[in-house]
Amino acid sequence: MSGKAVMECINAAYAALKEHTDEIALLDQQIGDGDHIFNLLRGMEALLAVRADIEAETLAAALQLAASKVLSTVGGSSGPLFFSLLSGMSKASVNNPMDIAGFARIYSAGVEAVRQRGKTGVGSKTMMDVLIPVAARFTELAATGSPTIRQTVLDTLPRVAEENMLATRDMLATKGRASFLGERSRGHIDPGARSSQIMIAAVCAHLARNQQ
Repeated sequence: MSGKAVMECINAAYAALKEHTDEIALLDQQIGDGDHIFNLLRGMEALLAVRADIEAETLAAALQLAASKVLSTVGGSSGPLFFSLLSGMSKASVNNPMDIAGFARIYSAGVEAVRQRGKTGVGSKTMMDVLIPVAARFTELAATGSPTIRQTVLDTLPRVAEENMLATRDMLATKGRASFLGERSRGHIDPGARSSQIMIAAVCAHLARNQQ
């Protein structure tokens, strides 16, 4: 995997987020300040603007360049969190084999970096309610060594992401702006969980379409 592949995944995620902009904005207006999706899109547009630079790099360097760009352009809490995700993945990708098990370790390292920065986990009604279960399932699947593991992963992870995104509807928010609403935060899907689920689904769909 190279910087070009990283950029293709970013482009797929960006297109999917654009398609769901109004929906995510409404979710955020219900329990947040309404700027989550616009911060994400601004960051991704900044990445698209340096496409050639990212594409020219190795996997680790491309992820770190993307991380730095996101940190400098994305506002709110999303900037530092997505910086941690990409930077954590970058560090883990150094000398890591480029097979399914290796990619599971790379993704899990990024999610762990987000968890440490955000000081939160599953059940908090945040993006972590999607990222952590997806990382856990990815690791489990990668360990099976099945000959069809790539397709299984690409089919399964979007379902895991969707199930856990939907589960945030009934959660009480304990982190972020939504936590100030108390019980009123129940009954609403978390916008960060939704945007994370959309990006995971988009990247998996892109990789499934472009299997070698």
